[in-house]
Amino acid sequence: MKEYIEERAVEIAHYIIDHNATVRQTAKKFGISKSTVHKDVTERLMSINTALAKKARIVLDINKSERHIRGGMATKEKYMREHETVKAPMKKSL
Repeated sequence: MKEYIEERAVEIAHYIIDHNATVRQTAKKFGISKSTVHKDVTERLMSINTALAKKARIVLDINKSERHIRGGMATKEKYMREHETVKAPMKKSL
């Protein structure tokens, strides 16, 4: 494996652990795809640093188990904002 890929995998794992980041957040931060983040953490990192890979995997598993809750909250906030703009008082014409 190329050295820059190994370094990236380690950096990604540290970022995920330090920031409790999701795959999507990490991909955006590093300018790479979600599948690359996932492959770096779940496959490549195991051959580089097993302990670090396991720590990062724990964070990713927690994020995965909570994603349906975050999605529901985002949807709720979206509709609450839309409801507030519809509910705004209308000016009366004389």
